[in-house]
Amino acid sequence: MRSLLWGRGVSALGDGLWFTIWALYFTRIAGLPPVTVGAGLAVASAAGMAAAVPLGALADRAGARPVLVVLTLVRGAAMAAYLAVGGTWSFLAVTIPFTALATGGTAVRTALITGLVTAPAERVRVLAQQRVAQHVGYAAGAGLGALVLTADTRGAYTLAIAVNAASFLVLAVATLRVPAPAPRPAGRPAIRTVLGDRPYLAVVAATAVLSLCWAMLSAGLPLWLAGRTHLPLGLGGVVVVLSSVGIALFQVPFARFARTVHQAARTAVVSGVVLAASCVLLATTAGGAGAGAVTVVVLAALLHVVGELGYVAANWGLSVRLMREDAKGAYQGVTEAATATVQMVGPGVFTLAVGGLGAPGWLLVALVFLAAAAPVPALTRRAVRTREPAGRATHVTPAVRNTGGGATL
Repeated sequence: MRSLLWGRGVSALGDGLWFTIWALYFTRIAGLPPVTVGAGLAVASAAGMAAAVPLGALADRAGARPVLVVLTLVRGAAMAAYLAVGGTWSFLAVTIPFTALATGGTAVRTALITGLVTAPAERVRVLAQQRVAQHVGYAAGAGLGALVLTADTRGAYTLAIAVNAASFLVLAVATLRVPAPAPRPAGRPAIRTVLGDRPYLAVVAATAVLSLCWAMLSAGLPLWLAGRTHLPLGLGGVVVVLSSVGIALFQVPFARFARTVHQAARTAVVSGVVLAASCVLLATTAGGAGAGAVTVVVLAALLHVVGELGYVAANWGLSVRLMREDAKGAYQGVTEAATATVQMVGPGVFTLAVGGLGAPGWLLVALVFLAAAAPVPALTRRAVRTREPAGRATHVTPAVRNTGGGATL
């Protein structure tokens, strides 16, 4: 696992570098209209949501490690191909595979980790370690990206893209160094299995809404600071730093709050409540200025960190413990597709709610968090009851039996 974690950290460095510079590279260096860039990314994101489950099912059938290596190499080649982009069609030809394979790649990576690590609590801990490595890499990459933006030359952008492409190669090599879990045996198609598992889909749908917490920082807070307060815009950057540090320090310890499936469900509820409280605090800073308002925003940011840490741990605890063991990729593909769907609409939600309604918009988002989290324990109990034998339901998911009315676990 150390090899895989190091590879993910290096790859995340390339990601952080790219995410810092891509907007200016496309518009200033490649000369693409912003509308073209936005539309292309939207199409690629939609393709990623559609491809996540099939790619996960492919990993179940062919093996998670070889599929992940291929996806990583394809994305690395696509990144290098950005150097040749000069128009709309070439941009789409590169962006669709690069972006669309990212969601499926995350699902396959989770399937690989859960195939290598069998103890339920250890799975969540390793996934948390991976997220820490990812955020450390992001932070380092963003720092390098700041240097590229400072130079603002074609050569600097070219070097950055080459570094990112090389980071995918490092990740592919690191992935090849881990053992290969056995592929899924022949049987009922994994896609049909997971799409027929309605209790699992209900849990995933509810918890995915909590991933709005990410758009809350990237879209909601900047809009709020700029349009509804008299606070410095740089405060948003301070909040992002606080979030990154909090994740790096506490994501692994928070894994202990998802040791069992019912504990993970309760953690999801706490996460929703804490995120709602963060929204309410931000609503009180409408028109605010000075040290008092800054203090409230920082306190809201700290609550946001706690809510995000809890959501991520709960999401792993529920999705990993309730999935079918011989269809890991397909189940994680559904989880990632649900999260990607929320992430695609998240900026629009905060633009309409916070940018359009002001303080009442924050209260509306708080209600969304509460409404999403409240049914998770009941939905989880229902999902557990559909798994057999009951005594093992919180640890592994045994085989599926077909009762004639859809897949039942």
